[in-house]
Amino acid sequence: MAVRSFKPVHVGDEILERFRRVPVATIWSCVNKQAGVSLPYMEGVRSFSPGKRLAGRARTLRFLPPRPDIDSETKRGEDSPEYRAMARCGPGDVLVADIMGRRYAAIGGDVKLLQMKMNGAEGLVTDGAIRDLEVLEEENYGLIVYAQDRTPYGGQPWAEPAEENGDIQCGGALVRPGDVIVGDGDGVVVVPSWFAAECIDWVEEHEGSESFVKRKILEEGVRPGKYYPPSEETKAEYRRSIGKQ
Repeated sequence: MAVRSFKPVHVGDEILERFRRVPVATIWSCVNKQAGVSLPYMEGVRSFSPGKRLAGRARTLRFLPPRPDIDSETKRGEDSPEYRAMARCGPGDVLVADIMGRRYAAIGGDVKLLQMKMNGAEGLVTDGAIRDLEVLEEENYGLIVYAQDRTPYGGQPWAEPAEENGDIQCGGALVRPGDVIVGDGDGVVVVPSWFAAECIDWVEEHEGSESFVKRKILEEGVRPGKYYPPSEETKAEYRRSIGKQ
């Protein structure tokens, strides 16, 4: 077996588009079992954009508890960490914000997030809250939103943006800049950038073999346990059916 490289890589739009077509549950299984990542799923983070699937490259923002010395270093208007993080977000990019799991602390509202609309960013994910959601929808910001909850609050008194473009956690999952963030109705999973291409190949084949098994079960009217989980023989039969063997 070839030695896997853990060096971060750029994940292209073609791979992101493939991730948009497969379920988070299968991606989680692959990252957990094949890449050995124990906690790739963001617990407590849910969709506020029903029916929309998210796949994008992570651009990270870390909040910390407010304190005068940190505030004096970071509150620099348009050059503050939050605006630098949002400026990194263009098409195919997702802002991922670690706000320490504060359920009702907002990472931003419609005015701050306007920068992401102008940049054509894909969406935002946080283990905190989102405010002004109706405005984002009514004014067509085009952002797919995942958060713990909605809120009328700002970040105070719990948190202020402090660092960007570094390693963070969100919902208990490690997120590094450039990782692939994938979300559907089941929640959000993090795919390390160095594993993304291998992951999507595995997931697509797994989904194809499961669809093949479901057809066999329906056609034969048998109990699912006859073919599920797919055996290596069944997987080989599936590959032959699509001309891969």
